[in-house]
Amino acid sequence: MIPLLHDFTGARVLVFGGGTVGARRARTFGREAGVVVVSPTFVEESFGGAARVRAAPDPADVGGWIDRTDPALVVAATDRGVVNDAIATAGHERGVLVNRADQSGTDDRTMGDVAVPATVWSEPVVVGISTGGRSPALSRVLRERIEPHIEGAGEMARVTGKLRAALGDTPPTQRRAAVRAVVRSDRVWKSLGDSHTKTEQVVSEVIASELGETE
Repeated sequence: MIPLLHDFTGARVLVFGGGTVGARRARTFGREAGVVVVSPTFVEESFGGAARVRAAPDPADVGGWIDRTDPALVVAATDRGVVNDAIATAGHERGVLVNRADQSGTDDRTMGDVAVPATVWSEPVVVGISTGGRSPALSRVLRERIEPHIEGAGEMARVTGKLRAALGDTPPTQRRAAVRAVVRSDRVWKSLGDSHTKTEQVVSEVIASELGETE
């Protein structure tokens, strides 16, 4: 499978299943989408503000739920394989993206299926980790190892985004060199936890040094 990023802002995600996996999917997609979770019962953990509907759809009912909610993605996370089969079939027939929580291996997936990777967030930076469904435990361990290494990455993304805009009239070669120098600078990374004024000062010094060397 090839990893892609999808913007769910303003979209709806329909989750069937109120267990731990359903709750986790609801929290993940609730960062951007409006999430509806359908289940006869719900575990006692956060669903990230999702709308929860107590119902136990039979296989024949799931198509109607999809039609009424018009989701961009449907998640099959129930404990009944026949219901998950019906959810996947109905989603595929309607051209909706499908995530089957009960089928993690790549050999189980069909056209239109998507996998939800283990993710590490430092907004707006996101890192996705997948083992192709072969080792969820390894995905979790890799996520734990990566988390400390992207601390501050979100702030660095914001700093360099503003920098690229500010250097808009600079020749492209110099602009790229300046941004690379900032991203690679330990001084800049260390300053990110300080005031914006100090960070801007350090960035200016790094850029002045870089541009001076490239002129």
